[in-house]
Amino acid sequence: MLTVVLALLAALANAAASVLQRRAAADEPEGGAGLRPALRWLGHVLRRPHWVAGAGMLALSTVLQAAALGVGSLALVQPLMAAELLFTLAVGSLVFHRRPDLRTWLAFVALAAGLSLFLTAAAPTSGRSMAIPGHWWPAGAVLLAVVASLVAVSRTVRGAPRAALLGLASAVSFSATAALLKEVTGLIPDGPVAVLSTWPLYATAVVGVVAFLLLQAAFRAGTLAASQPTLTLGDALTSVALGWALFGEQISLGARVVPELIGVALMGAGSVGLARAPSVGGGWDQARAREDPGSTAQHQVSRPP
Repeated sequence: MLTVVLALLAALANAAASVLQRRAAADEPEGGAGLRPALRWLGHVLRRPHWVAGAGMLALSTVLQAAALGVGSLALVQPLMAAELLFTLAVGSLVFHRRPDLRTWLAFVALAAGLSLFLTAAAPTSGRSMAIPGHWWPAGAVLLAVVASLVAVSRTVRGAPRAALLGLASAVSFSATAALLKEVTGLIPDGPVAVLSTWPLYATAVVGVVAFLLLQAAFRAGTLAASQPTLTLGDALTSVALGWALFGEQISLGARVVPELIGVALMGAGSVGLARAPSVGGGWDQARAREDPGSTAQHQVSRPP
């Protein structure tokens, strides 16, 4: 129960971070393609109050996620983080002043039911506290290849497809960060020297920065409706695979594969439903940017507190 509570709180903090940082991104003009405009855009966004608040929530989410991984399995914690999509809808509705409609609530129910069915049927075991020796390097090579491929393909498209691909690349990176974070928590009983003198802590920082930059690129490329489903579900499913490959975590198979697949299908249907719902589609998370005419009195009034 403690693992579930910590993971859900981490998902809520992560959702708040995504909405607040997307709010900041929506206020900043894109400024053209290329590395220099992207860096200039990022420099402007980093100074916005909404982005700073989102960064604080992201830090809180990391702490809560580490605590959850310290007492539970990667295959349990990360799928629970898929609840972030639901929390994103709730928090985003407050920030962007859009109320959920019936289709959105149906998608909400499908996603929640799918998540519950998958976790109940899979019944993931806790596995090892640290990765199986020798398994990190091949897993790391596969993860790097996947992320690099997604980023390369994203450069050939624009708009929602690019946001979705970058969201998925960010999801894989965040999943790798969570796995590395679990490795670090496994070293804590050996004392601070063991944590500081081995590579997982520093790898966690590097991969976390990559995941963060990919997330900002996804926010710049398109709306939350495009990036958030691939971000949350990609993170959950990649983490289940990493939990099995690295930490020996097991999920129930056999006859339980059928309800597990139904659960995944429901989560996918719920995600697609949320992305296509009128309350989150189109300009849901761009409304405030369109309303801001500049630094005028109307500009000040239109901004939410």
